[in-house]
Amino acid sequence: MEMPPKSPDGSEKSPQELVTSNTGSTLYMSSRSESVWTSASRSKWDIYHKPVIVVSVGAAVFLFGTVITSLSCFLTHNKSVYKMTGPAFLSLGLMLLVCGLVWIPIIRKKQKQRQKSQFLQSLKSFFFNR
Repeated sequence: MEMPPKSPDGSEKSPQELVTSNTGSTLYMSSRSESVWTSASRSKWDIYHKPVIVVSVGAAVFLFGTVITSLSCFLTHNKSVYKMTGPAFLSLGLMLLVCGLVWIPIIRKKQKQRQKSQFLQSLKSFFFNR
């Protein structure tokens, strides 16, 4: 027969006490995104900082790949290393650059949808709370 778990103070808890603990409400509270439930306006940097960082890193890696690839044309020693790593950095930088550039319109679209949703919620609460 299985023994019920003991709490840190040594007392035994029944299975019903374990099920009715407040973990459900804790999970519910932590699952809500604060930006959805609060209407505090955020700055442009708070909204766009991640895609801007991805675009900047992508551009830097792309330029580094361009330099490495061009070194394979001018330098004779370690030419095979430059020919292998240069295109790898070029492709990685281009991938990051494009991902960041695509991310920005997605954020803009989400911001517009959020503004429409907040407007509709306020309109709905205005009419139904009378």
